[in-house]
Amino acid sequence: MESQQRWRNGVRKLAALTTVGLALAAGLTGCASNNSDGSGSTQSVSSSQIDAALQKKTTITIWTWATTLDGVVKAFEAKHPNITVNVVNVGTGAAHYTKLENAIKAGKGAPDLATIEYSVLPQFGLEKSLVDLNQFGYGDLKDKYTPSVWSSTNVGGALYELPHNAGPMALFYNKTVFDKFGISVPKTWDEYAADAKKIHEADPTVSMASDAGDPGFVTSMLWQAGAKPFSTSGTSDVSIDLNNAATKKFTSFYQPLITDKVLSQASGFSNEWYQGLANGKIATLTTGAWMAGSLKSGVPSGSGQWRVAPMPTYGSGQAASAMNGGGGYAMLKQTSKQHQMVSAAFLKFMDAGPGVKLSIAAGQFPTTIADLKSEEFLNTPNSYFGGQQINKVFAQSAADAVPGWQYLPYQSYANTVFSDTAGQAYLGKTTLAKGLDEWGAKLDSYGKDQGFNVK
Repeated sequence: MESQQRWRNGVRKLAALTTVGLALAAGLTGCASNNSDGSGSTQSVSSSQIDAALQKKTTITIWTWATTLDGVVKAFEAKHPNITVNVVNVGTGAAHYTKLENAIKAGKGAPDLATIEYSVLPQFGLEKSLVDLNQFGYGDLKDKYTPSVWSSTNVGGALYELPHNAGPMALFYNKTVFDKFGISVPKTWDEYAADAKKIHEADPTVSMASDAGDPGFVTSMLWQAGAKPFSTSGTSDVSIDLNNAATKKFTSFYQPLITDKVLSQASGFSNEWYQGLANGKIATLTTGAWMAGSLKSGVPSGSGQWRVAPMPTYGSGQAASAMNGGGGYAMLKQTSKQHQMVSAAFLKFMDAGPGVKLSIAAGQFPTTIADLKSEEFLNTPNSYFGGQQINKVFAQSAADAVPGWQYLPYQSYANTVFSDTAGQAYLGKTTLAKGLDEWGAKLDSYGKDQGFNVK
């Protein structure tokens, strides 16, 4: 989500994350398909109880790597002067989830709210460590959101998040760098690859993009290519296929970029990565709409230099895109009832109240239907991006996303072992195609060990 954040380079193994609760997998796999609509029929906490909780001096803590919450927090605290919202960054991606899982296992030290991406939410749902927001009546908010993101927040009959943002993909590019090297915005991946080579040959210190082996980027690229490597049906049937024509469409284009070493090896969201974006050494980012806010807050010196374009495709005239990241804030059961009620109020303010427009202003791509259709949203120029109406690009990308994509019910584990398999391609120890085969074999074996029927 700001998801930025979704799948970070240098992913670590999360032994705790992948063992706790997954013994329940065979019985609860159906939750991975997010087949509940969150009816809100189990409400047990009234709005008057929440209002009363807001009158008591309380400090709630949020764990997130997002950099776009300041405006929402300040507005909420101004409206509720007895409440303090403490935002803490305990790490990005895998590091964040490791600390969260460790706190869950220890039975203490967890925050009140934590960033959990849609793709990871089912895995946390399996261990029953999150609060079902239906108890606050939030299932009644269903019609405010697009169906796809609402489905992503419902796991096994429980509503674990309100949709916060989504990640329709686009090409973020530094126009100053493109102009310097005489590069036009690539419309196809063949053009992109040619431009990457041209830039790097002209100046070896400049790279078209940075990629040290990000599983989230790879899965999104497979999504756009039309691959469906993962699928879940029923309560325990999982299919894994990382060796097909659509997958090869991606690996055939991308492998030469790795082999020819035209990509920067800076890990996403590292100091080196931010510096590369700021000083023009990294020319593009192909990622989710949330990156608009991340660039604005993390690379302020780039204001006016960056632009947004549709994601390149595999052929002229195609209209195909994918999603990358997106998620919300889940409430931990470990927190007290008082903190749960205050946290519930903050969630509603942020994702179904005044905080929505504040989040949009900070660069988050909305999940609320009214805002997505708003002329104000679509036509608003973004000064960071040279006055471009970037939301039109993102909205079209969302509409063009290839349908039918699914994540594994143990996607978080999948991301942790990516570096041991497909990730070795970035070190020159295998090819991306062979590495993806090895990744699939490892996921097959793991799924069977956890009680899934894998084919």
